[in-house]
Amino acid sequence: MSHNETSVKSILFALLANLGIAVTKSVAALMTGSGAMMAESIHSFADCGNQGLLFRGLRASEKKPDNEHPLGYGKEIYFWSFIVALILFSMGGLFSIYEGIHKLSIHEGLKNPIIAVIVLITSMFFEAASLYGCLVQVKKLRHKVSLREWVRTSRRSELLVVLGEDTAALLGLALAILSITLTIITGNPVFDALGSISIGILLVVISMLLAVKIRNLLIGQSTDEETSRHIRELLQQRPEVETIYNLITIQLGPGIMVSVKAKMSQAGSVDELIANINRCELDLREKYPDIRWIFFEPDNSN
Repeated sequence: MSHNETSVKSILFALLANLGIAVTKSVAALMTGSGAMMAESIHSFADCGNQGLLFRGLRASEKKPDNEHPLGYGKEIYFWSFIVALILFSMGGLFSIYEGIHKLSIHEGLKNPIIAVIVLITSMFFEAASLYGCLVQVKKLRHKVSLREWVRTSRRSELLVVLGEDTAALLGLALAILSITLTIITGNPVFDALGSISIGILLVVISMLLAVKIRNLLIGQSTDEETSRHIRELLQQRPEVETIYNLITIQLGPGIMVSVKAKMSQAGSVDELIANINRCELDLREKYPDIRWIFFEPDNSN
């Protein structure tokens, strides 16, 4: 399975779910006058925009290297993921907070609150389906690693964003249902406004966590620890390599750059040394198709 295939499926699931939910929530918000529902509708529309930008990033990351970008455009996906996490996601959160504060001062009460609850419960099923689709795609990549460990070590920014969005959406829906239910029980519309504020805070917190994670990838981060370890072990097992002095890996979107400084086994000629290095590189590329650039430096000391 290609690097982008799992990402495209996850983003598509999220886009279809969020588009339908956003329209439904908007109609329900107008019918009920619920601030929490309006916050949820804005959140869902923002998520649709998020998925559009992630698609843009995936497409841009596939552009071939050129003179100005000799290592390709793979890190484009990190840029667009960062934009999604920091700007659109945060703007959705800040708008929700503003909407809640505004409703605290001039809240006219809820109209047809039962409609809001029904819509929110229905939306939870759609969001749960979207999250399930994302988790299915993630499972294909994480193998035996726990989900928590995969989130910590993953370099797939687009999948992390979708996972964060879907998780935030489900938690936000739960908060919206709770706030509207409390408003119905107590007759106090302040709970609805507080629900909107809580949803906004949730979105801002998750967006900041995603931004910090993606920031490391933008700066330049190695591939995950397991892949780096396997690359080192593979080279150490090669008869052509005597000692590895230094190994550097850099994750560049879907591609990986590998730089190796090693003491090679005794070769009878320069041509034989070159052939030994080429065999090592060929083995690496066969085992790890995501490796697109290999810089191999033979040496006899650190």
